[in-house]
Amino acid sequence: QVQLVESGGGLVQAGGSLRLSCVASGRTFTANPIGWFRQAPGKEGEFVAAVNWSGGSTIADSVKGRFTISRDNAKNTVYLQMNSLKPEDTAVYYCAAARYFYLTTTRNDFGSWGQGTQVTVSS
Repeated sequence: QVQLVESGGGLVQAGGSLRLSCVASGRTFTANPIGWFRQAPGKEGEFVAAVNWSGGSTIADSVKGRFTISRDNAKNTVYLQMNSLKPEDTAVYYCAAARYFYLTTTRNDFGSWGQGTQVTVSS
């Protein structure tokens, strides 16, 4: 089992930037893709981005061009760089480790989840 801890959330004005971090511990970190999801009040959880062991990634259309995902395997850390933030980006952001080795956007393919970090974007 992989344990994940997110950090870096906070309050930012529209147009600003934040960088979220997801630090992993436990079993081998490098093998499985790591993804970010978000949950806004009253809305369905939404896939944001995922990155595999070699740095290949996939990004949701809703954040493409504004968010980037990367990983540092030596530090057991995945980053979500969020630029040009909008009020609709306000949500709790969770990182998760995929059960399998392929890159995926499907929530059920992720088996270990962090506790989440709040991101609030003011207009």
